[in-house]
Amino acid sequence: MKLTRRTALALGAAPFAPAAKVADAMKARVLKTGLSSAPVLIESIELMRNGKNYFVRARSKDGAVGYADAHSSVMSAAYPILIKKVAPVLAGKDARDLESLLDEVYLANSNYKWQGLPFWLSVACAEIAILDLLGKTVKKPLGALFGNLIRTEIPVYRASGNRGNSPEAEIDYLKKIVSETGSKAIKFRLGARMRYDDASNRRDQTLIPLTRKTFGDSMAIYADGNGSFDVPMAIKTGRLMEQYKLAFFEEPVPFDYYDETKQIADTLTIPIALGEEEMSLRGFRRIIESNTAQVVQPDLLYFGGMIRSIKVSRMAAAAGIDCTPHMSGGGLGFLYIAHFASCVPNIGAHQEYKGEDDTLPVSSPTSPLKSINGKLKVPTGPGLGVYLDPDFLKRAVLVTA
Repeated sequence: MKLTRRTALALGAAPFAPAAKVADAMKARVLKTGLSSAPVLIESIELMRNGKNYFVRARSKDGAVGYADAHSSVMSAAYPILIKKVAPVLAGKDARDLESLLDEVYLANSNYKWQGLPFWLSVACAEIAILDLLGKTVKKPLGALFGNLIRTEIPVYRASGNRGNSPEAEIDYLKKIVSETGSKAIKFRLGARMRYDDASNRRDQTLIPLTRKTFGDSMAIYADGNGSFDVPMAIKTGRLMEQYKLAFFEEPVPFDYYDETKQIADTLTIPIALGEEEMSLRGFRRIIESNTAQVVQPDLLYFGGMIRSIKVSRMAAAAGIDCTPHMSGGGLGFLYIAHFASCVPNIGAHQEYKGEDDTLPVSSPTSPLKSINGKLKVPTGPGLGVYLDPDFLKRAVLVTA
């Protein structure tokens, strides 16, 4: 009989990954050294806007420019944090020191008291723009700034954002998005978002078996509870998911209910996924070391960017579990996930692809930037490997606090 991590822990055995290994992974450097023999001085970090679209522009003193989508729905409210508390700390610094600069931003002017989604998203947008600048300077794609490139194509799953529609209507929608992307994996939502009721339970109990019946055994199926359940209902729902061989159960109870999540994980055999709202490296360390979740999901923007998220992936790897990042909203999140997955070994079978049309107008000579037959080709050009439309850039204006 194969001794799995969960079985070993249930039998009282020592964890497969000693805490020291996870701690060492958390502390280890992510950004490569020696990328450039000369300093890459950051001249400015600016927030730009064109209509409803916000993006960050990073400039070096040598004339290189990097860009990052700024998650417009959040940045439209959080922009003073980026402009007043993040950008001034980074300006004038050496981009080669970006990893240590993240700690500097966190500590500067008591910014640690501001930490949470608006702060870490502001850090992430600045970080990704600087990484794009740095990649262009050293002529390497983003993934190559962290490690060896191990993938050029990323299998994706298409996620539905629907909740409350009928099971039959959701099946029709899932068929539509599968046909658009060729995805071999899907994710749908359960519960009523942070609560459940009789109507949502009836929908869940019908939809779970109906997805398997409709899409067959070859389709990977994930489901997201968005914290909708208590422990008994999560276990009941999870048992049904196990019966129909779903691949993971995301956020069965509210995201900060760590003890309850572990209780569910210890009871079920379906992997539990968690991490979209986690803002702390030590929080992820606790989740991983305690086997509270078997798939960790740092959001590449909410959590503070690529470097911090790769640290989480390495902690997860030390424990033998997957790190499948969460994608918040549309924008260029699919592109960030592609570069993340290009260099991270333990990403899991499929990566999230929302497929909205609200992305910045970008093009790439090395990738169609969309899912074809269920796979997204990673751009191989320098930095993010994409170019913003020049007319879009000309119409953009500087945002001031």
